[in-house]
Formats: sequence, C-alpha cells, structure tokens
Amino acid sequence: MRVGLTGGIGAGKSAVAALFEEFGALVIDTDRLAREAVANDSEGLREIARAWPQVVRDGVLDRQALAEIVFADPSARARLDAIVHPRVRRLALERERLARPGQLVVHVVPLLFETDYAALVERSIVVVAPLAQRMARIQARDGLEESRIRARVRAQVAPEEARTRADLVIENDGGLDALRTRARAVYDRLTGAPP
Repeated sequence: MRVGLTGGIGAGKSAVAALFEEFGALVIDTDRLAREAVANDSEGLREIARAWPQVVRDGVLDRQALAEIVFADPSARARLDAIVHPRVRRLALERERLARPGQLVVHVVPLLFETDYAALVERSIVVVAPLAQRMARIQARDGLEESRIRARVRAQVAPEEARTRADLVIENDGGLDALRTRARAVYDRLTGAPP
C-alpha cells in the first residue's frame, strides 16, 4: 500500500516517518528527493538558474535566497513547484522499486494536499500539532525568526482543512511516547496488524 504522510511545518511528520520506518515501512522523503532534483549540475538546478539567476552562485543553489523569493510570491512558488515536483515524483516512483512485497510504502510529502500528489496515494495521513508547539520546534530547529516561520506556515494547507482531507490523523500534542503509541496504532491499522 502507498500512503502519503503530511503535516504542517513543525508538526512532527519527520518523527512519525522515522517511527514508521522503525516499524517496517519503506519511507520515501520527498524533501530529500527535492534536494536531489536540484543538486549541483542537475537539469533542475539549471532551470532554477534560468528563472532566478540571483539564487545560483558558482553552480550552487542558495536555498535561503530562493525561499525568500518563493515564500513571498505565490506565482514564484508555483513556478518553482512546476520545476521541482515532476522530478520529485519520478524519483519517488523509482525508489518504490526498493519495497519488499507487502511492505507499506510511506511518501513523506509536506505539500500533499497543496499539489496533486494526494492522487498518487491510497491513503493519506496528517500529523497535527498546536501552532505554538510547531513555532517553538521550528525556531529551535532552524533558528528562523517568527515572520519567516509564519510565511512558511501560510504556504501550507491549514491543519483544520488537512484534517478533513486526510484519511487518518495523528495528534502530536504530547511527548515522544504518546506519538509512538499513536503512530503505531495508525501503522497497525494500515498494515492489518492485530491491535
């Protein structure tokens, strides 16, 4: 079964993905694939350089400079998505070939509902957490100022809407033990394991 795992920035989808991998799933992280899609000397990077020459210096992508542009301008973000997303999907489907027969395949997709990636999966899971916890996690992890964090939050589907669109919801409003228990329950449900 192919499932999509999403959640707003700082919600804890990476932690859930790590747990799913520990439980036996093949995890395909589209953020990592997005980096691969625009790696040095790739066609994806050359296309970005044609669109925004100021964000590629000596053949290296300045991710922060690109983020400043695309999180401030929805049309720029759409243009970047058109460059990156098809390449990411192709790489993700290639990675699926590594799955063992019957293994749960989990695509970690920050923009699962914002793009049409949701159409590629059989089930969708959203990880949700209170905004204050998300903001604190992002600040601690990335050191971003509040205005930049809020810009990234606004670029994603609101958690309330994601809840209604997802097949399954994992609440991440407690500690790691609670998250592990909730993630395990969802994993067992998807794989048909006995409770």
